[in-house]
Amino acid sequence: MFLKQGAFFNGMTDKKEEEKIKALFLKERTILEDSNEARLLYDQSRFGTILEDSKLQISLIETMYLLEKGKIQLFDSKQKEIPTEKFMKKAEALEPNFYVRYSIFKDLRNRGYIVKTAMKFGADFRVYDRGVKPGEDHAKWVVFPVHETSSLTWHEFSAKNRVAHSTRKRLLIGCVDEEGDVTYWEIRWLRP
Repeated sequence: MFLKQGAFFNGMTDKKEEEKIKALFLKERTILEDSNEARLLYDQSRFGTILEDSKLQISLIETMYLLEKGKIQLFDSKQKEIPTEKFMKKAEALEPNFYVRYSIFKDLRNRGYIVKTAMKFGADFRVYDRGVKPGEDHAKWVVFPVHETSSLTWHEFSAKNRVAHSTRKRLLIGCVDEEGDVTYWEIRWLRP
């Protein structure tokens, strides 16, 4: 056995510790360094959007997810590192419903779905079936995250259903409980 960088190396394949992508937090978005790893995040998992200068821009929710997964190292404009807990507080201050939305995003991503924003559809997220990437086919669901203690009027509920129906997507209500567990309800129009 050989000693290599403070760890034992037994001649088997040397697993290089995965390099974190450097990211710059700019108020309501995050810009990743222009690198092969950042492009892979987009190409393979469809995180963020590619900007004109070829850099990858990710949302607050994607930033939190990638921080928790250890994929990025986040810095502020003064090049000071922002730890995960501090970023969560900043994100919650910027988006009042951040925790609930993030819980849904994280759960769906961990289940293997690609999740993108759906603001132009009047929903929080659009979700692609497993194995489908945006641009290859349309999203299957629009998702509205709610906390278990929140309530909707019948008018609000009907409006959410109309949004899904008019965009030819299925409606998912993602409900987050006090422990952070998520339950989904799929709602569809039925003709008797």
